[in-house]
Amino acid sequence: MTTSLGEVLDNRRTAEFHRAARALLKEPLLLARGPSADAYRLVRRYAAELRDWFERNTGWSLRVDAESARLRKTPGTLADAAHPAREASRACVPFTRRRYVLLCLALAALERGEAQIALGRLAEQVVLDAADPHLAAAGVEFTLERREERLDLAAVVRLLLRYGVLRRVAGDEDAYVSGAGDVLYDVERRVLAGLLAARHGPSLIDAERFEERLSALAAESALDSDELRFRAIRQNLTRRLLDDPVLYYDELTDEELAYLTRQRAFLTARVSELTGLVPEARAEGIAMVDPHDDLTDVRMPEQGTHGHVTLLLAEHLAAADGEVSRGELERRVRELAAVHGAFWSKNAKQPGTEGELVEQALAKLTALGLVRRTLAGVAPLPALARYAVGETVVVEPTSRTSQRKAQQP
Repeated sequence: MTTSLGEVLDNRRTAEFHRAARALLKEPLLLARGPSADAYRLVRRYAAELRDWFERNTGWSLRVDAESARLRKTPGTLADAAHPAREASRACVPFTRRRYVLLCLALAALERGEAQIALGRLAEQVVLDAADPHLAAAGVEFTLERREERLDLAAVVRLLLRYGVLRRVAGDEDAYVSGAGDVLYDVERRVLAGLLAARHGPSLIDAERFEERLSALAAESALDSDELRFRAIRQNLTRRLLDDPVLYYDELTDEELAYLTRQRAFLTARVSELTGLVPEARAEGIAMVDPHDDLTDVRMPEQGTHGHVTLLLAEHLAAADGEVSRGELERRVRELAAVHGAFWSKNAKQPGTEGELVEQALAKLTALGLVRRTLAGVAPLPALARYAVGETVVVEPTSRTSQRKAQQP
């Protein structure tokens, strides 16, 4: 049976639309130049359809101009701390609290500045702003007197280079850190202006506690009718199906669960229509499975020592009856080293490294929705059952899409 030209073109268009949507979900800020240029061009081609889909189904806005495409994502849940901003280096070290503060101060300084800026000048502005009494009262200090502080600022700048906010003209950050030179940057003001992904301006927030301020930044407008409340629930559930590896029913409110029970087929079909993800429902929740296995920022299983340790600990936790303490996991790593050490890196076999190995494994398992950290240690979640010895696949947690999350500022 032959396929008509119209069907071929329709299939091609659907595949391109999926690729454009997936590109935005993986990198909500795509630049017209550099490694993301092809994805940017694809998003620009389908900008109208994508903008309409995201606005109706998630409440996320999409802005596409001659320099970039920016999907302003807000997470379905604000309690997820498992996807921090990371240093733009091979180590991928998570940002500390101070680096987040420096990032905000640097963005504020760049917003007030000129089209070009030197790193030394940016540092001076950040130091001045960091002298704010409120920051001092919160224990945040930045004086440039220590090399560690200059390293923090360099990490912030490299993240902004990756986002496309800055473009290096001359110099090198390592030279600045060592005191041997400075760096000059062009400031991409249109990209800078699109970074903030909040429904309300931070300067308009009166709340003082962190959790309250975060909620206020992402708060919906007044939901004074059933139609608006149901729309907000639909959009929040869709965001979680797109962004979370597993949507567990017990994490939902009664109203959200009731809505999902009635509308599950509709919601999952809409997500599949956008991305090509396949819904997999179980008694505990829903995962949107990725047949292409590329729509994720955290992989498991993964090659290398850390990937092997993570997989072995997942197997151990899947067989556990309830919570497991950190101490027990570290003892398990020492036992595993005796059996599998010949295949591990030399550093991983050194005494005392089990704590770091456990922490890296737990960070990945938490990000994938496979375990939950508790005061007593770690509690396995239902999706972890797929890693139990002799068990069949229960849930495929490979649908995590984003950002960068620490979410781009």
